[in-house]
Amino acid sequence: MCPVDVRRRLRINDVFLLLIILKFGLHAVDAVWPLPQTFTSWTERYPLNPQHFHFGYRGRSAALEGCPVLDAAFKRYFSLIFPDYAPGNDKLRIREDKPFSVEIAVDGHYCESYPTEDSSERYNLSVSAGQACLNAETVWGALRGLETFSQLVYQDDSGSYFVNKSDIKDFPSFQFRGILLDTSRHYLPVQAILKTLDAMAYSKFNVFHWHIVDDQSFPYQSRTFPDLSSKGAFHPMTHIYTQSDVRRVISYARMLGIRVVPEFDSPGHTKSWGKGQLDLLTPCYRRGIASGTFGPINPALASTYQFMESLFKEVSSVFPGSYFHLGGDEVDFSCWRSNPYIRAFMQKMGFGDDFAKLQAFYIEKIVNITTALNKTSIVWQDVFDYNERRSSLSVVEVWKQGCYLCEVRRVVKAGLRVILASPWYLDLPGPTHNWARYYNVWPLAFSGSEEQKRLVIGGEVCLWGEYVDATNLSPRLWPRASAAAERLWSDEKQTSSVENALPRLLDFRCKLLRRGIQAEPLNVGHCRHEYQGV
Repeated sequence: MCPVDVRRRLRINDVFLLLIILKFGLHAVDAVWPLPQTFTSWTERYPLNPQHFHFGYRGRSAALEGCPVLDAAFKRYFSLIFPDYAPGNDKLRIREDKPFSVEIAVDGHYCESYPTEDSSERYNLSVSAGQACLNAETVWGALRGLETFSQLVYQDDSGSYFVNKSDIKDFPSFQFRGILLDTSRHYLPVQAILKTLDAMAYSKFNVFHWHIVDDQSFPYQSRTFPDLSSKGAFHPMTHIYTQSDVRRVISYARMLGIRVVPEFDSPGHTKSWGKGQLDLLTPCYRRGIASGTFGPINPALASTYQFMESLFKEVSSVFPGSYFHLGGDEVDFSCWRSNPYIRAFMQKMGFGDDFAKLQAFYIEKIVNITTALNKTSIVWQDVFDYNERRSSLSVVEVWKQGCYLCEVRRVVKAGLRVILASPWYLDLPGPTHNWARYYNVWPLAFSGSEEQKRLVIGGEVCLWGEYVDATNLSPRLWPRASAAAERLWSDEKQTSSVENALPRLLDFRCKLLRRGIQAEPLNVGHCRHEYQGV
């Protein structure tokens, strides 16, 4: 056990301490982002010498040396904690020779598995003289604790490293904390995705929602249907994600405790699909004659569902997670309406002229396919809004503007789980430095029972790709996405003040810069270590 000294305790919300920090330039020892659930720190501090610092496993830990997730994390976090250190570096003045160890105990092994929607990320961290004790239920919780410890370490003006005595008990408020990247409207190189995963881990995000294909391009290279990318990608060789690329992203994310959720949006947003798969899209008609243009996927053909089942069977084998995003948003009915064969099919099925029923028919068939593959479907809120038969639905992502909490309330009243995205669309108009609009969000501020509110499983930051590629991906995301990260991780009551959060976010942005993440400025000022990647 790490001892607790209650006589010199300083609470995280101590405004007086914050004023001292701002006035005299002392290190913000409480500048952890996102804010832990309970966080006590002391003025007592301990010097760290990278030559006498090590990570280790405590005897009772289920995970021991040889656990790939934690062994890799130890190497990664050593470099993050001591960015100036390299053997033989004479510029770093090291006066302290006392050893310091971070000892980890994990209740369950989980070293070879993937994180799931039920994985615990809870951890306890105590920092005292010569040691930090990190206890977690899973390796994923240990990763979150290592991130917190790395943010507690700071340097003085001479470059010496310190960490203050601290006691932290922490866990996320929501189990789903995601970021959506759109790789169809602009192709994102794999390295840009991996760098985003790094930054996500720094903010304790745990889901990468990969909107991998759309109208504009189909960069996913399918083993079963290779023409989808060879004819539907921007370029069949340079602008695709091979099976190896996808495995690399999934494996990299796993080591950071991040799940990868693929989205193959249909029946709309599928123009690129039709280039590589004949008879998949609906032919549009004009004045009773085929116009040569195409609309959404054709829901009237049995071959459509045979194709979708084969494609989804492959995708499900590639992506190990339990969630599969089916899209279902923004379907334009005009092409279906123009097609005489579609209208005849609707009459046969008893749909009349209600094209929402046709879309519901299609989505139900697709949901059944994913269910048979042992996957849980996520759909955009459009599917919930038009679908009277909702028994097949599981998770609804609320994305439209307006009274989004009204929509959340309707969904949970129907007994379905909710992911909230509406307030975190980073591509909406407005000044990019206005992070507070993403911070002042209260996902549970609707009238409902506690049981209903537990159905809000989390939220997601969406960065659509119309005007985003690798050149501006990071500054568009960070640090605005980190505002949402704190809302989804931390206690609402402790993080209700933008003014109190700003000094910590400024400090965290500087940490991101030093870690090589191009996080844009929030106001006039500077960081001690400016971005060096140019």
